[in-house]
Amino acid sequence: MSAPDLLLVLVVAVPAAVGAVLVLAGPSRWSAAAGGATLAAAATASVPAVVAGAEVSVPFVAGSRWGLTTSGPAEVLLPTVLVVATLVLVVAGGVPETREPRFTGLMLLFTAAAALTVLATSLPGLLVGWELMGAASYALIGYRYADPGRVASGATAFLTTRAADLGLYLATAAALAGGTDLSLDALAGIEGGWRDVAAGGVLVAALGKAAQLPFSFWLARAMDGPSPVSALLHSAAMVALGGYLLVRLSPLLEATGWAAPTAAWLGAATAVVLGAVALTQTDLKLLLAASTSAQLGFVVLAAGVGATAAGTAHLVAHAAVKALLFLAAGAWLEALGSKRLDVLTGAARRWPALGVLAVAALLALAGLPPLSLWGTKDAVLAAAHAESAALYAAALVATALAAGYAVLALVHLARPVPARPAEQTGRVPRRIPVALAPLALGAVLLGVLALPAVLERLPGRVPADPTWPELVGSSVLVLAVAGATAWLVGRGREAPAPLRPLRAWLHDWLRLETAVHLTVVRPTVRLAEAAARVDDRVLARAVTGAAGATARLAGVSARADDRVLARAVTGVGTAGLASAHGSDRADAGTHRAVHGVAGALVRGGRAVRRSSASGQLHHYYLQQVALLLLVLVVVSLVVLVGSLR
Repeated sequence: MSAPDLLLVLVVAVPAAVGAVLVLAGPSRWSAAAGGATLAAAATASVPAVVAGAEVSVPFVAGSRWGLTTSGPAEVLLPTVLVVATLVLVVAGGVPETREPRFTGLMLLFTAAAALTVLATSLPGLLVGWELMGAASYALIGYRYADPGRVASGATAFLTTRAADLGLYLATAAALAGGTDLSLDALAGIEGGWRDVAAGGVLVAALGKAAQLPFSFWLARAMDGPSPVSALLHSAAMVALGGYLLVRLSPLLEATGWAAPTAAWLGAATAVVLGAVALTQTDLKLLLAASTSAQLGFVVLAAGVGATAAGTAHLVAHAAVKALLFLAAGAWLEALGSKRLDVLTGAARRWPALGVLAVAALLALAGLPPLSLWGTKDAVLAAAHAESAALYAAALVATALAAGYAVLALVHLARPVPARPAEQTGRVPRRIPVALAPLALGAVLLGVLALPAVLERLPGRVPADPTWPELVGSSVLVLAVAGATAWLVGRGREAPAPLRPLRAWLHDWLRLETAVHLTVVRPTVRLAEAAARVDDRVLARAVTGAAGATARLAGVSARADDRVLARAVTGVGTAGLASAHGSDRADAGTHRAVHGVAGALVRGGRAVRRSSASGQLHHYYLQQVALLLLVLVVVSLVVLVGSLR
């Protein structure tokens, strides 16, 4: 194994091992530093592995291999995951709760699982990373396990994504049935209907993880987790990797003829609808969560139209923007005790160092030129325009909504500082702006990834470059919407009365969770309760009754055995023994009789020889007749005794 290949293995194995140790360790003041150092080392080691194009594999199940590779989108996403996770842990170390060894250990395990997902070359490796990532996210969202509400939120997120994950198992089964070696590159080559089954399974699993419609509601519940969890989960790990999976398997989607357009339209619909949801939020973390679904919609759209290079660029730029914003929101939450936008009014001015960084990220999220998401988003829009005018129009609407929700948050945060109650006088640790500076730099500069010369060097395809009219048109649209939103929010304008029910529906995340409870959860619980009643009242009683009847039947059988069969067998045995003894005695009597007869015959023979020698023939003939009669008698007796046996 070469040095780059060994580094590739270590960037997954070392964080996983250190994370497992920290989860089991007791309180330690060094755990956060150890976790950050581990991830920093892994991020550093990932660079030579990526540059050298490292790839390793070992035999796994029959006909399949377990492999890791830095080729494809992993070339860019592996360093992104590790760098963002490192910065998130540095910020988490500034808060007592999130510097505990258990939290640091779980974050390391989560990051290792995300890295494994990015690097996997086959379905078995992908499934392991996918499942570990989901389990770690459940533990992290419900990290404050003493609070039943937060644990329930973790369960909602876990079960929702878990239900969608079944699609990945379906895809694996289809790959097996299609005769592949389970490698990801072989999925597009499956012949016949199994390819459609595999594409459908992958699509469902990815939409679930990426919080796309109709699975998006779990992301709102995930906001109950600590802010560093939200920062990593939304930026470079689980949610982002749902989009990554579709980018990675874009050839499979295209090969079916239906999965790619489906993905494109679902991505565009999510970008529009969840953008509208974000626009109605009054909680900063929920606004950012809805915007994550909307921004990942652009990535799913890119995968659907084959613009995989633009999708990868958008994932990287969004990771920097969203990690920064969630960590800033967490810092203000610690300082002010609330996530509500009205309470956070003026937060950017109160802590100017952090405020400048957050404003830069919000402007990038709005899509203002020339910041990062402006360029990467327009690269996706160009591909959508080449595919369908209707798809392009939907993406433009999503672009306008992005400008709206980003400026909505920006206006609240950048307003003059109001007078605050005494209890709202917290502080923001100095390390947070320092740690977030690289992310802000990425939020500002990563738009270079969308430059044609750079974009064509990224892994993936570039079906179309944005034209100048498209760039100017989308920029004018963004600026117009941003200006209008700032004006409306600045004057405190409310939605018109006829639109208020719609606004309430959007504010409640389309009430998708309620709908799922009504259509899936409650019927399932009712069915489970009915099955439990059948089990308790019918099956359990039947089994208990059958067991009692069997015990009673066994008792009766035992008594019959003891009192009848055993005695009968004993009697038959005794009779048999007596018969044997009698037979033995009869045999002895027969033996003696035979010997007596033989002796008499010997003696009779001798008498016959004497009478024959004397010349008296009448005595001789009498003796012959007597002898003949005697023989007849003996033979008759022998036959009679033999027939009696």
